[in-house]
Amino acid sequence: MNRQSILTFIRHIRELNRPVFTTHELADVSGKSLSAATQTLSLLEREGFIFKIHRGIWGEVGRGRLSAYSVVPYLFPRHRAYVSFISALHLYGMIEQIPQVVTLASTVHTKIIRTKMGVFSVHRICPEFFGGFDWYKGSGSFLIAEPEKALVDSLYLSGRKKKQFGYFPEMHFPKVFSFAKARGWARRIPDARIRSYVQERLLRSLRSLAMTRGGQITLHLSKAQV
Repeated sequence: MNRQSILTFIRHIRELNRPVFTTHELADVSGKSLSAATQTLSLLEREGFIFKIHRGIWGEVGRGRLSAYSVVPYLFPRHRAYVSFISALHLYGMIEQIPQVVTLASTVHTKIIRTKMGVFSVHRICPEFFGGFDWYKGSGSFLIAEPEKALVDSLYLSGRKKKQFGYFPEMHFPKVFSFAKARGWARRIPDARIRSYVQERLLRSLRSLAMTRGGQITLHLSKAQV
């Protein structure tokens, strides 16, 4: 490939106007086949213009610090996934625990995805319960559960014997947190046993809430409560 062709391909990348993109997108905008686009992207990687994040996902070098969260929309081309569980609770400031992986909810099978931008722990939730998310801060680059749904999602997994999602040494509830909305999501859990478990955990939270005061509510959960 000559230099002019390489520069043309770089221009196509910059026309996307974002630091993360896929092989399919570049094939579409350049008019090349997937195999030709892959070869060109591999060349650009060797030249130091871009780097490979994961299979079929690339990042542009020199576009500032990339966040692992910016990769989320590209992990599942045919399915949606949103940030939830521990990662979402941490982003909302509800827990101080810093996640070692980015926790995602999707309808795909539970799996671990390792990329150059970070490790993603994907947890399957049933399609009937898949919802309650929006773009981060209304216009961000990735989907995230609402605070109430992030908590209920965590308890949902805890009810499925994934205890790491049910124990939080300390949880901070912002003023805008709605237990009514959380209870509404709990009622939508199809499995009766898990639904009952989540509702009971929310009830305990409400009882703790009644014993607190001040603008920010701090809820302490003991291991015996999990």
